[in-house]
Amino acid sequence: MSDDKQNILKFLENTSVEVTPGGAKKIEDFRDLLRPGTTVFVTFLPGSDIRDTVATVQRLHAEGMKPVPHFAARSIPNKAFFEENLKIFQDECGVEEALLIGGGVDNPVGDFSSSMEILKLDLFQKYGITKLGVAGHPEGSPDIPSEEVTKALLEKNVYAKENGIDMYITTQFCFEAEPIIAWDKKIRAEGNELPIHIGIPGLATIKTLMGHAKACGIGPSMRVLTRQAANIAKLMTTRMPDKITRDLANYQANDPECGITLCHLYPLGGMKKSAAWLYAVMDGDFELNDKGGFDLTRELDI
Repeated sequence: MSDDKQNILKFLENTSVEVTPGGAKKIEDFRDLLRPGTTVFVTFLPGSDIRDTVATVQRLHAEGMKPVPHFAARSIPNKAFFEENLKIFQDECGVEEALLIGGGVDNPVGDFSSSMEILKLDLFQKYGITKLGVAGHPEGSPDIPSEEVTKALLEKNVYAKENGIDMYITTQFCFEAEPIIAWDKKIRAEGNELPIHIGIPGLATIKTLMGHAKACGIGPSMRVLTRQAANIAKLMTTRMPDKITRDLANYQANDPECGITLCHLYPLGGMKKSAAWLYAVMDGDFELNDKGGFDLTRELDI
């Protein structure tokens, strides 16, 4: 087996996926799409009802997955509300891992405007959350100036050390490896020691991807879509994740100081296609090509 192929297999080990409560309602049974014990992040989108997130977490737990609920600081009305939901996740689902983000709303709905304010409540530890993800922005945050992003990330590094929390950074998806690699090196030089779970796009329709990207404020890598307009339909259904996966896998393998430890796959509304693609690659059913990516050698049952 070639080094590149081995690197890809290692890079995709323990890959997590993401689902919205709305997207979960369209899936009859997650066991039909995902392998037992898959880590599934459950989003909490601005303006949504956290009870939908709770219900999705409960369902994933019942169907044999490892759910990771999102908490968006600017969408949490108060401490009591936050604590109540932590208790539900712990008591009913045994949740031990969560993702904390600032949340993409201009005006906080309640008492909190940043994820650090939530962290300092020390409630995650009280309710059995021993592993915690925080947001990372390889292409910059649409809401926060870069110097404030750096300051907040270093504060989280200190908090994790002082409080014994297994903390990591999880990022939005990008289409190219170069900005991710540059960002990893930059935050490493600034003092980051938290491991990175890097986001890559799954297989989705053009409409779904463009809508999701716009909503998430994805920046410079959107030029990939316009630069390859003639081939976009093919890229969306068969090839979009392969080059970035291969590039990042090789970066992880060849730079001993690389901060990337895991891959996080965004299905972007295409869970069935994305999961089928992921498992084909994880099973080694692919061949490297001369375009910098790889081609599947088994037909996807989608």
